[in-house]
Amino acid sequence: MIALITCAVLIGLMLLGVPVCAAMGGTAAAMFTGLGYREILAVMAQRVYNGTTSFTMLAIPFFILAGNLMNTGGITDRIFNFAKACVGHWPGGLGQVNIVSSVIFSGMSGAAVADAAGLGMIEMKAMDDAGFPHRFSAGITAGSSTIGPVIPPSIAFVVYSSCATEASVSKLFAAGFIPGFMMAIAMSIWVYYTSIKNKYPVEPKMPWKVRWQYFVKAIPSLMTIVIIVGGIWSGWFTATEASIVACFYALILSCVVYREVKFRDLFGIIYNSIVTSCKTLFIIAIANFLAYFMTHQRVPNQVIDGMLAITDNNVVLLLMIIFILLILGMFLEGTAVILIVAPIFLPIIAQMGMGQLQFGVIMVLASMIGLLTPPVGMSLYAVSSVTDVPMLELSKEVIPYVIGILFVLMLCAFIPPLCTWLPSILV
Repeated sequence: MIALITCAVLIGLMLLGVPVCAAMGGTAAAMFTGLGYREILAVMAQRVYNGTTSFTMLAIPFFILAGNLMNTGGITDRIFNFAKACVGHWPGGLGQVNIVSSVIFSGMSGAAVADAAGLGMIEMKAMDDAGFPHRFSAGITAGSSTIGPVIPPSIAFVVYSSCATEASVSKLFAAGFIPGFMMAIAMSIWVYYTSIKNKYPVEPKMPWKVRWQYFVKAIPSLMTIVIIVGGIWSGWFTATEASIVACFYALILSCVVYREVKFRDLFGIIYNSIVTSCKTLFIIAIANFLAYFMTHQRVPNQVIDGMLAITDNNVVLLLMIIFILLILGMFLEGTAVILIVAPIFLPIIAQMGMGQLQFGVIMVLASMIGLLTPPVGMSLYAVSSVTDVPMLELSKEVIPYVIGILFVLMLCAFIPPLCTWLPSILV
C-alpha cells in the first residue's frame, strides 16, 4: 500500500507541474512526515550529500565536460564529415550519416543530451540544406542520440554500477556494445525504408582517396574512443579516471591541434558543463533520498511479495518489470529511475536467475525509451529546443525509433548472451 501511495503522490505532483527534483524530495519528506517519522528528515541533507560523493559518480561531470569540449572544439564536425564520406551515399543519405555519427560520438561522450544538442545541430543543418523534411531530420536526431548512453562510455551505466554490487563499470561498458549497435541497425533499417519510399536525397559516392583523407583528419578525434575504452579494459585507469583523461585529451585537441577553442572560450564551456552537471547530480542526490525512504519502509519487499503473489512465472515477472520501467521512464529522468528502482528489482531478478549485468542493460535501454517519450523526454526537449519542432509532432516522429529500441530491449531480455558474451571475453 505504501508503494502505491508513494507512486501516486510522486506522479500526481509531476502532473501538477512540480519539477522532478522537487516532486521526488517532496514525496519522500511528505511520506516520512505522514507516517510519523519527522525526526528522520534530519538526515535528509546527509543522504542527499552521500548520493553524489562516491568516486564513481565523479565520472559524470567530467564526461559532460568532455562532451562539451568536443562539441565546441571541432571534434564533432570531423566525426560528421568522416561518417558522411563513409555512408552518405547509402539510401537515406544524411539520415544514415546521422546514425553513424551518433555511434562514433557515443564512444566519447556517454550523454544523450550532449549528442542531441551538440552533434545534433550539425546534423540538422546538413539535412535541412540537403532537402530532408524538417520533422524527419529532428526525429532521427532525437532517436540516434539515445545510442550514446548505451555504447561506452555511458553515464547511465556509471549510475547503475553504484547500485549493483556484481556489475562493475568496465563489464557494463562491454555489455552495452552489442545492444548499442543493434539499436543503430534498427534505426538504419527504418531510415532506409522511409528514404526509399519517399525518395529522399543521397550524397554522391566519394572516391576511396577522399574517404581516406576524411579518415586521416578524423584520426585524432577517433583516438578518443581508443583511449577511453581501451584504457578502462586494459586496466590502465578506472571509468572515473578515464573521464578525466577524456577531458584533457579533448582540451588538447580543441585548443592545440584544431585550435578552434580559445582560452577565453573555456570559461563558457566550463560554466555550461557545471550547470548541466549540477542538474544531473541534483536529480541523483534527491533520488537517493527517495530511495532511502523506500528502503526504510521496506517497499522493495512489498513489491517483491506483491509481484510474486500475482505470478511466479519468470517470463511474466520480467515483462511486468519492463512495463513498470517504461511507465516510470515517462515521468522520471533516467538516472532517477535507475537509482530508485534498481534496489527494488535487483532482489527479484536474483530470484529469477538473471544476472545484474543483463538487468543493467535492460534498465538503460528502458531509460532510453524514456528519453523519447513525453512528458519527461529529455532528448525530445533538447532537439525540440534547437529545431523549433513542436514536442507533439516530434513525439510522433520518433515512434519508429522507440519501437526499434523496444525490440532490442526484448531481445536482450530473453537472449542473455547479447549482454553477457562480450564482457566474458574482454573483461
